[in-house]
Amino acid sequence: MFDFKDSDIKFNLQTLMSILRDQRHEGWVLAAYPDPNTHRPLIGAGFSLDVPATEHLQLDPLNPHPFLEPSSAQLWQAAGLDPALMQKILGRFNRDASLWTTKQYRRKIRMHALTPELTEEEATKLLRISAIQAVYNARAYCRNFDHLTGPQQMALSQLVFQMGVNLEEFVQFLSAINGDAFQNVSLNNAAATDSDHWRTVQTTLIESQWARRYRGRASTVIAMFDPDYLDNPTGAERRVNAVLHPPSKHRHGRHQARVVRTASTKGRGGKTSARQTTSGHKRDSA
Repeated sequence: MFDFKDSDIKFNLQTLMSILRDQRHEGWVLAAYPDPNTHRPLIGAGFSLDVPATEHLQLDPLNPHPFLEPSSAQLWQAAGLDPALMQKILGRFNRDASLWTTKQYRRKIRMHALTPELTEEEATKLLRISAIQAVYNARAYCRNFDHLTGPQQMALSQLVFQMGVNLEEFVQFLSAINGDAFQNVSLNNAAATDSDHWRTVQTTLIESQWARRYRGRASTVIAMFDPDYLDNPTGAERRVNAVLHPPSKHRHGRHQARVVRTASTKGRGGKTSARQTTSGHKRDSA
């Protein structure tokens, strides 16, 4: 990871870092807070503070590039930060976590009520070393990483950053991006095959639970796998959004029916029932 050079990739690492620290993605919190799912301590752009070093075997015989899964402490030191600071932050987190609920933490984050424990510069160093690790492991997931376009490299690196070793579970996606289904195609069909290949890669992600749960984030990442993304990024995202965010066929009809029922109820008694009022304000989850 110390051997990383900007020329090793076809995209700007700073651009990826800007995406990852955005509130719409990983977020940016300068104090330790609990992961909403695992309750383990995070800081900065979702940097895990207590992950041990793990062995991540390379199971693809056609990919000689190894995985690298250092501990949180090793990454912390690789970023040039003081190990004593990490222990201090963890100690404070363990004390507060015994007193505050996850909901209270989220409220404090929204209100910027957590006292910063890292400077902007320190958190940026952590994010950079984590992004470099994601790029390193992206090569271990994709045999032809160096031949991907810049947007494709960044999209895969972003998936690795967000999911870590859980990306192993995306079996169809990894098979597709490595071209397992297109290895024995003649050169005469190369152009058509390349187009089919990337449509397959996108489809495996579109059909995933991850894409359904994080549609806003997923549409941008999936669009970047389009080989023509650089020529028309808006068009690429629009095509993915059309699948991930299809218009509701009966929304207008339901709204009209609700208006008629409400008007009818008001005509009879002058008031709308509580059930009718609340049913009309149900929000879609993000």
